[in-house]
Amino acid sequence: MAAASEDPFHHCLTTLRQTDFDRYLACLLLPEDKRGPVAALYAFNAELARVRELVRDPLPGEIRLQWWRDLLEGSAAGDASANPIAAGLMRTIDTFRLPRTPLATMTEARIFDLYDDPMPDRQAFELYAGETASALIQLTALVLDAEAAPSVASAAGHAGIAQLVAGCLLLLPYHRSRHQIYIPGDILAATGLTAETFLAGEERNRIAAAIAAFSGFGRDHLRKARAESSSVKGGVKAAFLPVSLAESVFAKAERAGADLLDRPLHLSPLGRQWRLWRASRRKAF
Repeated sequence: MAAASEDPFHHCLTTLRQTDFDRYLACLLLPEDKRGPVAALYAFNAELARVRELVRDPLPGEIRLQWWRDLLEGSAAGDASANPIAAGLMRTIDTFRLPRTPLATMTEARIFDLYDDPMPDRQAFELYAGETASALIQLTALVLDAEAAPSVASAAGHAGIAQLVAGCLLLLPYHRSRHQIYIPGDILAATGLTAETFLAGEERNRIAAAIAAFSGFGRDHLRKARAESSSVKGGVKAAFLPVSLAESVFAKAERAGADLLDRPLHLSPLGRQWRLWRASRRKAF
């Protein structure tokens, strides 16, 4: 817990370095007056994403998510200022007049993470991505430039899906270790697999094909996001900075094939910094 006198935005940025390094790096490339508020949004997202790591059973995880939902609805028990991430989030909401409903919906979507149920199909994955990664891009855009933020809606939808596919590929060995799978069931079925046979790891050629198809699903949405990006206005393009890392993840995953089950992909910190810096200079992802 941070000291009471610590600026919650500073705490959010510092915490983000440990909980979501890519978004931490992206924050460093933002205008200084936007860095802390965006870090608060990203730190909130990271807290939701790691709930399963902090609990042994789903019920305590649901209780943690419910606390965040209650906070957003104004009924949380205790003083939110004692939690610097909560304090930073609420300050960002108040300062930039952010809608609370998408943030509350994020907490609902993350209940899926607490259980081992497989992702049913691509439509369910797209809905999950829309309520998490895509919503985060749109909320970030509201902080960066509220007037230009509506221009990101279509691109954010596709970009969030692409970013989530990349994130799931990066975490695939970890998800497998806890008997969880995010690759949609219809992609598995098209390659002759079920969630159980994928996790068993024995049908290597089919598993490589499923990974390639999942990556292709992400690439398709990344292409659509880029096609829509011409309508994105001004400084809100910085909301897409973390998406600039997705393409390199897809390429590495496709080369790794079934080996990805056992060995996580390695993206060097320097390589990540360079890709994010290039994207910020080009104002493109």
